[in-house]
Amino acid sequence: MSSRIATVSRDTQETQVKISVNLDGTGRLDGATGVPFLDHMLDQIARHGLIDLDIKATGDTHIDDHHTVEDVGITLGQAFARAIGDKRGIYRYGHAYVPLDEALSRVVIDFSGRAGLFMDVEFTRDTVGALDTQLFWEFFQGFVNHAAVTLHIDNLKGFNVHHQAETIFKAFGRALRMAMAEDPRMAGQMPSTKGTL
Repeated sequence: MSSRIATVSRDTQETQVKISVNLDGTGRLDGATGVPFLDHMLDQIARHGLIDLDIKATGDTHIDDHHTVEDVGITLGQAFARAIGDKRGIYRYGHAYVPLDEALSRVVIDFSGRAGLFMDVEFTRDTVGALDTQLFWEFFQGFVNHAAVTLHIDNLKGFNVHHQAETIFKAFGRALRMAMAEDPRMAGQMPSTKGTL
């Protein structure tokens, strides 16, 4: 496969986001969003997806974290779409179950070319750290809309909200890693009977 690297910038009156991705990286995160718990979760995606992420984001966090979290998700999705290209030779589908003590989450992804988020998570608290747990949905919705993937996220059990969130993001990274991997038996073929994704 050719180099799967992309850089995308998104500038609005609410946020300024620049993200570079290397889908075949070593699991390194460099940069910050101004939302500490989001940075912790992005580190999980990078580490468990073996993706290198360079992220610089500033936003109107003096209002709240909503715009920054959503726009990081949007920009990350755009960067993935650009880096992965036409998807020839990839596995296309990925899934992962990840536990953390009492919490267990499942994430399934399809690089289908069709945006869809199906998220069944009941967080046990409204916030984790200072971050509103509703914003995780906004992050993933932004990602799927711009990466054009179908994403199923299920938190199967858990009572510690930090553990719930962390298992979701670790499983997301693992599922991405599986779906984006080169399938040696496909030999550059499109993983679809339609001939395009």
